[in-house]
Amino acid sequence: MTDKAVSVVGGGLAGSEAAWQLAERGISVTLFEMRPLSMTPAHSTDRLAEVVCSNSFGADSQTSPAGILKRELRRMGSLILRCADEASLPAGKALAVDRDIFSRLVTERLESHPLVTIRREECTSIPSGPAIIATGPLTSPSLAEKLAEVAGEGYLSFFDAVAPVVTLESIDKRKAFRSGRWGQEADYYNCPFSREEYEAFWHALTTAERAVPHDFEDSPSWFEGCLPVEVMASRGIDTLRFGPLRPVGLPLPGTGKEAWAVVQLRQDNREGTLYNLVGFQTSLRWGEQERVFRMIPGLEEAEFARFGVMHRNIYVNAPAVLDSRLRFRSGREDLFLAGQITGVEGYMESTAMGLAAALNMAALLEKAPFPEWPRLTALGSLLHYLSDAHEKGFHPMNINLGIFPPLKEKIRNKALRCEMVSERARLALEEFLAPPEASSGG
Repeated sequence: MTDKAVSVVGGGLAGSEAAWQLAERGISVTLFEMRPLSMTPAHSTDRLAEVVCSNSFGADSQTSPAGILKRELRRMGSLILRCADEASLPAGKALAVDRDIFSRLVTERLESHPLVTIRREECTSIPSGPAIIATGPLTSPSLAEKLAEVAGEGYLSFFDAVAPVVTLESIDKRKAFRSGRWGQEADYYNCPFSREEYEAFWHALTTAERAVPHDFEDSPSWFEGCLPVEVMASRGIDTLRFGPLRPVGLPLPGTGKEAWAVVQLRQDNREGTLYNLVGFQTSLRWGEQERVFRMIPGLEEAEFARFGVMHRNIYVNAPAVLDSRLRFRSGREDLFLAGQITGVEGYMESTAMGLAAALNMAALLEKAPFPEWPRLTALGSLLHYLSDAHEKGFHPMNINLGIFPPLKEKIRNKALRCEMVSERARLALEEFLAPPEASSGG
């Protein structure tokens, strides 16, 4: 392999994945993680890969965009997916994890790897020598300033929010009923509103006092995929009813009728003692969260194991400042970015960027050709989006059908279209991973 060592800054999903991929290829890694010496507004432990916004990693069906990406990560030996599968919880067709078990597994695997050294200290500057910056949405101000100097005007920031968690025993089972949407696995508790209850809740939510961090901008730019519930509610009294609180597919027990609106609660730990409020990421003050969210039927006596919090997120304008290898266009050839800071959004998307940055770094150090990520795959489509999107108005992106190359024929049936995209992606990845002699017929 190579006798060079790589610095990976940030022990989140992307940094942990990058460190693992490099070490598995015989490359020594120093993984920098500032916690617990310097904590963030969202994290509560010193473990690597601590997830905070939700315990759900999204859909896991191989015919969904998110499921296609997971299949690719599993096929490529992702540490994050391996640990997520071991720490998985019932969540219907989604992959949800016990957060404590998951982060403990990732931490143990990296701590025990002979080629990984974990340094608990804050990086206040960009390391010299080969480095992957994977500090994610909670990059420390000092390092953020250094990255801003490299990125220039393409450097952007936005704010993100975390949903609250309640204890199972505090949910009133006489009001909340257990069911999955459209009769799927009953992995959720559902809290149904009457029209009068909903309108009173909406009024309280839209007039509640919000917490404002010290560095909050006058006009924050929220990522549409993770809007605080009170921001969504402020757009109109029915916005939540047609969004995260939609009642369709959840008939009331005994009557078969639909409620006016429904709040879903999803299992948050393996023991099933904690449940998070789906779609309820919030910036409300903690006292206001307790007052307003206890207006939800079934949560009148809710015990909050964790209140929602708001924190600063950072990303670069990828098409303006990054090349197709996740490096700054006008910078060192051995400095890569990974994770959400590249301009992707989501746990698995961040993990994928960690894997891609690591494999690109390995190729650079070994003086081998860079991987040519197949455009037809989920990972290749994400990378293509980062390099090909419009610079003006660039926003973080999740994996979705819209960023895959279109099929040659127009398919109106979405399920069939997903199946065809999935099979095409699978074949493209297998060809990409095939040994040279196999792909050339030798």
